Amino acid sequence: MKSILLIDDDPEFTQVASHIIEFLGHMVSVAESVEDARQWLKLNEFDHVLIDFMLPDGSGLHVYELLKDKPRIPKVTFITGNPKIKSAISHIAGPTVNYLMKPIEREDFEQVLNPKKRKIEVSSAQHSNNKASQAKKATRNTQAKLHFDCLVGESEPMKKLYTMIERVASSNANVMLMGESGVGKELVAEAIHYASQDSSDLIATNCGGLSKELIGSEMFGHEKGAFTGAVGQKKGVFERAQNGTLFLDEVTEMPLDMQPTLLRVLETKKVTRVGGATEIPVNCRVISATNRTLEQIANENILREDIYFRLAVFPIDIPPLRKRKEDIPLLANTFIEQLNKEHGEKYIITKAQIENLVAHDWPGNVRELRHTLHRAFIMSEPNSTAIEIPTSFSSPFSNKQQTPKIMAAGNTIEEVEKALIYATLDEVDGNKTSAAEMLGISTKTLYNRLHAYGETI
Repeated sequence: MKSILLIDDDPEFTQVASHIIEFLGHMVSVAESVEDARQWLKLNEFDHVLIDFMLPDGSGLHVYELLKDKPRIPKVTFITGNPKIKSAISHIAGPTVNYLMKPIEREDFEQVLNPKKRKIEVSSAQHSNNKASQAKKATRNTQAKLHFDCLVGESEPMKKLYTMIERVASSNANVMLMGESGVGKELVAEAIHYASQDSSDLIATNCGGLSKELIGSEMFGHEKGAFTGAVGQKKGVFERAQNGTLFLDEVTEMPLDMQPTLLRVLETKKVTRVGGATEIPVNCRVISATNRTLEQIANENILREDIYFRLAVFPIDIPPLRKRKEDIPLLANTFIEQLNKEHGEKYIITKAQIENLVAHDWPGNVRELRHTLHRAFIMSEPNSTAIEIPTSFSSPFSNKQQTPKIMAAGNTIEEVEKALIYATLDEVDGNKTSAAEMLGISTKTLYNRLHAYGETI
């Protein structure tokens, strides 16, 4: 069950559309203007927002700008009666936005709200048509393979990841995804959900992006009048993910005083809404994610130990892009193909440009690579095949974790020691115990050195 916000000032249309959305198994809220939408978005999180392009007090793009400030940006579909609108705003909204043309049928809503179910139905229909299936397969062979319909990569670390996804998908075990920012943790959550062949929904929420006052309502729901602004009853993400998958992003950023309530839900599989007294049974697999290391989780008092063991029944480490550089050509070509298809262009990335991309370490991982190519796409000359990719990819974080050359003329002993420590930490993915063993020093000595370098331990 997804939470949908429908923004349209035509009451006849919203009434019919609301019935269809509820028939498809989702909750729907209705806003009639940009200001109405602003109020709904201020107090609630939504999985999908349907926006009419023309509103009484502004454009649907004004609502789209509001969504960019949300801690977790929902999926967006623009609604319009003018076919020129899509081409006019696609360069602004980007390739992840869907479009619906009025008049809209039930199948149209189903395609954007239940894409997984739609793919299964289409796949079944095509299976009966051998020739069509073979033709489609031949076309797909010229492109990067999409594993679990969302992941790209053929490197050894990714093959190991695919194996883990396949094995955990057949169980109902809770999964904790660990990896640096930008590695694609939400995509891996989608892959696990997809591989499980569960017909229910994947519901996602960002634990670190919600205010302390609203996180209880978002997670567990609330009753009408439970607090100022609670104008109606609301189901939390555990209820909405019933018989499906719940993705808790940045789970280690959840306030400590809220964690006992989460632990109780994980143990009893029951929730009590804020302001309510009735326990409601819930049944869903929980996939959590964090960019913190195991050592940070253990030493920095950010996640209770009992919650960790409830969430990390099956932990998965997602490799950073610098550890699977052989996937960069596949990823780059995939992103360019997607942008070409969305905008009707024919840009081609050259071998030299690919080599330049591979040479970079990408501290922001796949997200940084995708955004870099998107910027290059926008800046390239229209109706050309040459894409203008910069030769340098510097960012405020490019040198954050770079290790200086260990041995160089003029370096002091302290500089050499510092470089050696950071090089060793990088080699063991930040594990300070392993780094201390490799360096032949005690863990306490290593912590003292890092503290002297200004690290927060």
